[in-house]
Amino acid sequence: MYKVLSVVGARPNFMKVGPIHRALSTKENIESIICHTGQHYDEKMSKVFFEDLEMPKPHIYLGVGGGSHAEQTGKVMIEFEKEVIKLKPDLVLVVGDVNSTLACSIVAKKLHIPVVHVEAGLRSFDREMPEELNRLVTDSISDFFFVTEDSGEKHLLHDGVDPAKIHFTGNVMIDSLVHFKEKASQSKVLEENGLTPKEYLLVTLHRPSNVDSIESLTTLAEILNAVAGKIKIVFPIHPRTLNNLKKNNLSIENENIILLEAQGYLDFLQLMQNSKGLLTDSGGIQEETTFLNIPCLTLRDNTERPVTIDLGTNILLPLDKELILENLEKVINDDWKQGQIPRLWDGKAAERMAGIIEDYLSK
Repeated sequence: MYKVLSVVGARPNFMKVGPIHRALSTKENIESIICHTGQHYDEKMSKVFFEDLEMPKPHIYLGVGGGSHAEQTGKVMIEFEKEVIKLKPDLVLVVGDVNSTLACSIVAKKLHIPVVHVEAGLRSFDREMPEELNRLVTDSISDFFFVTEDSGEKHLLHDGVDPAKIHFTGNVMIDSLVHFKEKASQSKVLEENGLTPKEYLLVTLHRPSNVDSIESLTTLAEILNAVAGKIKIVFPIHPRTLNNLKKNNLSIENENIILLEAQGYLDFLQLMQNSKGLLTDSGGIQEETTFLNIPCLTLRDNTERPVTIDLGTNILLPLDKELILENLEKVINDDWKQGQIPRLWDGKAAERMAGIIEDYLSK
């Protein structure tokens, strides 16, 4: 029996590992084991995500919590190493670009355990983003690679990766969306907040570049207050964003702005699939909105997911008040580009991954 140890650290990882765990669990010769590092340390939200995504309680919980990038990465490495030595897995699977991804891939490789990187090859080319550094290091030491879009394959080949190690599997994030779309539609989050489908905008903002300076926060508050005169805004607010607003005495209190706590996966999916459009600085939301054909305005200078712009419904915008208001006006007036669903974003990526993993281990 082969042991595959999959690592989850932060919320987006749950949506990716869930389908992979389900697919691996159908293989008679594979034991699928989940390690939750606790990097995302809101216990309540982690619990909700595991329940929403029908994942078993993690087999291993490291409970590392917060701290600086160095502290968090170091704590994960120390605790993960102990578990790997005990467990002796045949393969470690890491997803995305969080600190846990970097930490666990380094530990596994130093213990001579092969690593597969899910969502490999994505690049923003912005080395000030910690996620970009995590992606670069993880890709430089992984043994084989699952890519979600053509750009990932191109970047890995450019870096000299053997083409035989690169597998275009599609996007496992979309597997979760396809699997839970119907279940999410039973959520009561719209009724509970007095929302009508397609009559509100959904906002998620948490990146330091957008929410840590008083100048950028002031601009965002002005934008939201201006748009709230035309359409309802639903804003599941990140604790970091909320703290910074309070600290700087900035108000987005408007009867048309609904501030919510961070939402579980199913409630958020229901809010997203019924929204008029999204204003975000997230990575995964760019992909989900492209699949759902919902307008997405991403407040970033770059994206590691260019297919969402080339084929999808996403655009990148700088933090420019007039430009953002102009584009939000287009969303409100249904004046937005039609997107296409990228290749192999079909809900079956995890099945393909499980087949490749089984083949790799048996050889």
